[in-house]
Amino acid sequence: MNYLIGIDLGTSSTKTVLFDEAGEVIASAGKDYPLYTPNNGWAEQKPEDWRDAALETIAKVVKDSGVDKEDIKGLGISGQMHGLVMLDEAGEVIRPSIIWCDQRTEKECEEMTAKAGAEKLIEITANPAMTGFTASKILWVRNNEPENYAKCKHILLPKDYVRYILTGEFATEVSDASGMQLLDVPKRQWSDELLEILEIDKNLLAKVYESPEVTGTILPEIAEKTGLSTATVVVGGAGDNAAAAVGTGVVEDGKAFTTIGTSGVVFAHSNQITIDPKGRVHTFCCAVPGAWHVMGVTQAAGYSLAWYQENMGTSYEAEAKEKGCGAFDIINKEVQETPIGANKLIYLPYLNGERTPHLDPNCRGVFFGLSSMHTRKDIARAVMEGISYSLTDCKDILSEMGVEVNDMMACGGGAKNAVQRQMMADMFGCEVNTVTATEGPALGVAILAGVGAGLYDSVEDACRKMIHKDPEKQCLPNAEATKEYDKYHKIYKNLYTALKDQYKAMAEL
Repeated sequence: MNYLIGIDLGTSSTKTVLFDEAGEVIASAGKDYPLYTPNNGWAEQKPEDWRDAALETIAKVVKDSGVDKEDIKGLGISGQMHGLVMLDEAGEVIRPSIIWCDQRTEKECEEMTAKAGAEKLIEITANPAMTGFTASKILWVRNNEPENYAKCKHILLPKDYVRYILTGEFATEVSDASGMQLLDVPKRQWSDELLEILEIDKNLLAKVYESPEVTGTILPEIAEKTGLSTATVVVGGAGDNAAAAVGTGVVEDGKAFTTIGTSGVVFAHSNQITIDPKGRVHTFCCAVPGAWHVMGVTQAAGYSLAWYQENMGTSYEAEAKEKGCGAFDIINKEVQETPIGANKLIYLPYLNGERTPHLDPNCRGVFFGLSSMHTRKDIARAVMEGISYSLTDCKDILSEMGVEVNDMMACGGGAKNAVQRQMMADMFGCEVNTVTATEGPALGVAILAGVGAGLYDSVEDACRKMIHKDPEKQCLPNAEATKEYDKYHKIYKNLYTALKDQYKAMAEL
């Protein structure tokens, strides 16, 4: 039997999973690490923490599994995107990594737009200048820490730093590199034009591979520490969402997935490059060679429901203790007892501004239509519907761009909620499924490793063999419900337009 390792380097922890070639979990291990906020709006982590977590969890799964190291054929790494790792000439970390959720680079985004032009940025990188992306972080270090910038000889993304530790190779791959805002996304290579405009030395950047390509093998000293073989190949891997797509089988046209975690994502595969000229959604290279993905992101999806429960739905916890069930069991029951439209109550889930479709940091949450007749049941349903409307906005933009979806996979915390899944199926007007595997990104990069190691002919072939839908959790759209939701979704969309100027006025007070 052959085995594969998938590493998922997240913001709060790293999880390493050992799979057999059929996609079954053999062993897994995780390790947490801190996030640092030295100033308001800043977010940093120590790359050394990622290194230690990866080495420790690899060693644990190899030991716990008891499999022969020579049978572990490949390893793939998925990671949080956009983080800036700067190394000196000796390959040592210069400063903590500025990670994806850091918001310090607004001025640098203005600098990028002024130098390159908004249209040129979207044409080359498929996205407007964004504070979360890596290029603006590089400029921030250059503008504010010139001594650190002068020491820098290598720029890597979080997962690619772990790759360097494992293999000694400076490499990245197209899906994660797409989020640096230095890659020519249509051409799948670094943009010489943009690097020249921004005055960033191309030699600082790693070699770009396709996601299933072999980038190196395990170093002898790492093999000794982890129990791996020096023959184990390490493939390009993928950014977290691109890896999740592979891990849910979203590797062909017509397929998409939606994730409801803290934020919400609607991610669709496309064999053709499609860019939104308004910059409302992200187009990145995906983990399938020669293909792309289009992704809409909402800021406060699952977070809205958590916020409601913690601040307005505290009575659920006490009731759940009394009844010996979970709080969401009660919430879901009450939502099902409430009609579509929550008795004419609409929730806008803009608690922390919004990315798709509005790209507006000033907009905020709203309950519209609130009256004395409304109860906690109505509010709970309105929040759940508002989350689903925001995801439907993302899907609608994809359709507008010609990216059609007829098979939607649900993953993340929201995938476990049957009520939310049915709501999405009804609003999307297509079936919503889940997969039997729950490892998501780790499985996705293990599949890529299997392709790189020669166990499968292609990413698509590997997904057909390793990923299976859960027939018990399939949700089919109800045409009557879809019609009813459409009425409220129209009002929902008009509310942002009506309030846009007032959001700005409120922010300026």
